[in-house]
Amino acid sequence: MKGVKWYLVVIFAILITLVLFALAYALTGMRPDSGKSRLTAEEARAAGKCVQCHRRETPAIVETFEKGPHAEYINCFDCHKPLPGQEVMEHKGFEVVRVVTAGNCAECHAEEYRELTRSRHGAPAWTAVMGKEPFTQAQYDYAYRYHPEAMDRGPNALGQLEGVGAVENGCGTCHEIGAPNADGSVGNCNKCHLRHYFSVEEAREPETCGACHLGPDHSQIEIYEESSHGIVYRTKRGDFNLKVEPARLTTEDMPAPTCSTCHLSGLNGGGMTHDVGERLSYYLFAAISAERPGGMANRERMKELCLNCHAATHVEEFYADADLTLTATNDRVAEVKAIMDGLYADGVLTPEPFDEPAEFEYFDFWHYFVRTAKHGAYMVGADFVQWHGNYELLLRLHEFRDIDRELRGLE
Repeated sequence: MKGVKWYLVVIFAILITLVLFALAYALTGMRPDSGKSRLTAEEARAAGKCVQCHRRETPAIVETFEKGPHAEYINCFDCHKPLPGQEVMEHKGFEVVRVVTAGNCAECHAEEYRELTRSRHGAPAWTAVMGKEPFTQAQYDYAYRYHPEAMDRGPNALGQLEGVGAVENGCGTCHEIGAPNADGSVGNCNKCHLRHYFSVEEAREPETCGACHLGPDHSQIEIYEESSHGIVYRTKRGDFNLKVEPARLTTEDMPAPTCSTCHLSGLNGGGMTHDVGERLSYYLFAAISAERPGGMANRERMKELCLNCHAATHVEEFYADADLTLTATNDRVAEVKAIMDGLYADGVLTPEPFDEPAEFEYFDFWHYFVRTAKHGAYMVGADFVQWHGNYELLLRLHEFRDIDRELRGLE
């Protein structure tokens, strides 16, 4: 190296070392805040090949991953590396999991996974459509511990009549958030954290929840958009910072709530959860709403969120008014249910589900309009409490009285 200063050689060597270390970091999944071990040489080679090939064949996958928060800590093979029990496929010389499951996510997000699986976004979401048969005994027993009333049931009768296409491409698309997986895990994290970006920002957008929570039977997104919360969010969205880590989220970042703020996030030091029922007091989706286990304690947790923006007197009045709507809808359902029970008991209606018009009328009554009124009451949706809810209930209550007399030949 005649003519070259010795210190330039040293600097060049240091630079080469730093470049090699950065490359190793990117390919081996070394992360200062993770307990996972680094990848083997074979796995690191696979991760590098993923990017090389997919940047050419499916570039959007690479682009979204690299722009997402995971890119700082992990690589492709961290998620696509097969776990015991998973279906494996050979892919361009490497073995990868055919379907990434919640079990893969749980490798790093163990607590979030536990909270999801004990919630109604876990197995109960799937049994509501498919019934209990797909679950292993271990999966079933775990969910039964938290939701016994939701687990011991067969496939949804209406879905069975509508057919496989309606189930697979309709209700099953959303309810697969709690689907059983072959590796023993339950759930599909991608329903809320869309791949390959996997951002908390996406999960905080009301439209993400609204992909499933919409329509006449659970019109939460429409109610939210009508509410004062939705109006502030829509008009001031540019002032929001939805990228903040959940534990550090403040009202400066989110001065008005989205779905996740109330049901999942921590705010100003409050607790976080992936159990969407942890702050709910009643089973609003039921025909006659009963209090959830620990419902009033759940309510206190929700009130803590409300108090970030509202005075305590306002929060108490809000819940008192919403509870009045719940009581009134419960009473109306009880009257119509008594009519239906009497028609079954007297043999006027057959025991077969959905084979007579009165059964569809009853289903619409509670599954659409009762739910709408209750959800509107607890989500500040006045029009849904009134015209889409209580007006329809009053109208149909009178119709059911006529149906009862007509079917009994009293007219």
